[in-house]
Amino acid sequence: MEVVKGPDFPTEGVILGLEGIRQAYTTGRGKITVRAESEIEEMAGNKQRIIVNSLPYQVNKAKLIENMAALAREKKIEGISEIRDESDRESRIRIVIELKRDVNAQVILNQLYKHTQLQDTFGIIILALVNGEPKILTLRQCLDYYIDHRKTVVLRRTQFDLDKALARAHILEGLKIALDNIDEVIEIIRNSYDDAKERLMERFKLSEIQAQSILDMRLKTLSGLQREKIDEEYNELMKLIEHLRAVLASEKLVYDIIKEELLEIKQKYGDERKTKIVAAEGEINIEDLVKEEQTVITLTHFGYVKRMPIDTYKSQNRGGKGITGLATREDDFVKQIFTASTHDTLLFFSNKGKVYRLRGYEVPEAGRTAKGTAIVNLLRLDAGEKISAVIPISNFADGKYLLMGTKRGFIKKTPLNEYDSIRKTGLLGITLRDDDELIDVRLTDGQDNVVLVTREGACITFSEKDVRPMGRTAQGVIGIRLNEDDFVIGMESIIEGNTNATLLAITENGFGKRTELEEYRVQTRGGKGVTTYKITPKTGKLVGIRIATDNEDVMLITENGTIIRLRVKDISVLGRPTQGVTLMRTNEGRVVSIETINPEETANVEE
Repeated sequence: MEVVKGPDFPTEGVILGLEGIRQAYTTGRGKITVRAESEIEEMAGNKQRIIVNSLPYQVNKAKLIENMAALAREKKIEGISEIRDESDRESRIRIVIELKRDVNAQVILNQLYKHTQLQDTFGIIILALVNGEPKILTLRQCLDYYIDHRKTVVLRRTQFDLDKALARAHILEGLKIALDNIDEVIEIIRNSYDDAKERLMERFKLSEIQAQSILDMRLKTLSGLQREKIDEEYNELMKLIEHLRAVLASEKLVYDIIKEELLEIKQKYGDERKTKIVAAEGEINIEDLVKEEQTVITLTHFGYVKRMPIDTYKSQNRGGKGITGLATREDDFVKQIFTASTHDTLLFFSNKGKVYRLRGYEVPEAGRTAKGTAIVNLLRLDAGEKISAVIPISNFADGKYLLMGTKRGFIKKTPLNEYDSIRKTGLLGITLRDDDELIDVRLTDGQDNVVLVTREGACITFSEKDVRPMGRTAQGVIGIRLNEDDFVIGMESIIEGNTNATLLAITENGFGKRTELEEYRVQTRGGKGVTTYKITPKTGKLVGIRIATDNEDVMLITENGTIIRLRVKDISVLGRPTQGVTLMRTNEGRVVSIETINPEETANVEE
C-alpha cells in the first residue's frame, strides 16, 4: 500500500480514510467513502461561498445541483442563497454555492455531504477469473497472478519468436547451399521433369521446405549482392536465436522483460494521481500509517496553508526575493514559515480566543509554486473568525508556556500541557470580553520579557515572571492600562541575547522607525508604559510593531490591498519619542497591517 495507494477515479474527488482501502486490499472486499473536492472562500459583507471542484465517480452533476437546490428551497438546508454551475466545456468542474450573511460554511458543507451525492460510498469487490474460476483476490494475489500471466505471455511469445526464427534460419541454410552450388542446382532443375524437389533433397541432403524455397527462389537472388544479404540476415537470426533461448532458460531475464515493458506502459500512459486520500476523522492509528518526516509549512497573509517536503526547502538557492514564485492569490505573501514533523501538533489560535489543532500530516501537501489550501477548509471557523497565530508543538513537555496578548491589554500565561487535549473542532483558549480579541500568541520558557504596544504609541515592557500561570479558560491579567479609545496593536517577546534586534513601528500614514531595545526599561506589569512613538495627525496612529533584524524585510499592507515591501535595514533607527520617517506615499492608501519575513527563507521555498 506504500506503492498502490488506493483507487484512482477519473473524476478526481477525495477518499476519506485508509481503513476501507486496507480492508479491500487485504481481504478482497471493502467499502470506501468518496466526497467531492471543495473549498470555502471568503466574500465581502461577512459572507462565504463553497466552491466544488470535483465530484465522486459516476455522480450526475445536473441531478446533484437540482437536489441541492431542492434541499435549499424546502428549507432542509438553510443558509444557501444561490447555486451556480460555472463548469466549462473542457470538463473542469466548478459549482459555486453562495451562502447568506453570517452562515457557517463548514456546517452547510457537512449537511450537503450528508444529504447529497457530494459524498458517496463505493463497494469494492476484487473479483477475477483464475484458471477459469471466479475468485475474490487480495491485492497481493492480484499482483502475483498478474505477474504469472505476464510471465506466461512473455514465454509463449518468446517461444513463438524462436520457432519463427529457427524456421527462417533453416530456409536460409538451404539457400546458402544452393548459392554455393548454383551451377549444379540449375542443371538439376533444367534436366528434371517433375522430380526436381526430390533430386535436390537427395543430392544436397535438404529438407522438403529447403528444397521448395530453392525452387521458389527468383533469378535475381543469384547475384553477389543478394548473397551478402542472405548471409547478413542469417547472422542476425543466429544472434536472435541465441537471445531467445537465453530468455527461455532464465527466469531473471523473463522478469527483466516484464519490468521493462511495464515501465514503457508507465511512460506512455502514466499520469499524476487524480483522487486524493485523506485521513478520516476518528480513524484509529492513522499516525502509524504516515511516515514521520520533517516538512516545511507556510501560512500566507490571506490564510492559505500548505506543507512541502524539507528537500524542497533545502534545494533552493539562497538570497532571492522569493515573492514571485508563489502562486498565491493576487497580492498575497507568506507571513509565517516554519519546519515541523508530519507527527507534530499545530495549534491554531483565532482572534476570538479559540484554539484548534491539526497534525502536521493533516495540512495538505502542495508543490512549491501552489497557493495551498485556505485555512477555513481545514478548521471549523465561524464567520469573521481569523487565525492570529500558529504554534508548532513536537511534545507538550512541562516547563513551556503559551503567552497570549489581547486587544484590550490583557496578558495570559498558561502551561503548554493544558492544550494537549484540544480537539480538531476547537476549544476555548482564552476567555475574552465582548469588545476584546486575541492578537498574538508566543511559545516561551517563562523567562523572556514581553512588549505590548498600543495604537496611540504607548509601550510597556515587563518580565514574563510577573504573569502567574493560569488555566486554559482564564481571562488573564492586565498587561497595560489603556487610555480611552486606545487598544493594543502588537505583542512581542524580547529573547535574551538577541542583540541584533530593534523594535520596528509603522503608522497608518506610512511613517515608521526602528528603536534600540535598550531604550525600553523593564517595568512592572499593569502600568501605562512609556511613549514609543510620537503620534501626530501627519503620522497617523500605529498599526503594527515587530522586533526585527537587519536581514528581514517588512511588508506594509494598505486598505486597498496594495503590498509594499521594504528592507528593515533601510529604515532609520531613532529614539522613542520621535515621529519616524516617511516609508511610503499615502496615495497608496492607508496602511492597515504589517508583517516581517526573512527573504532568504522565503526565497528557498517560493522561488
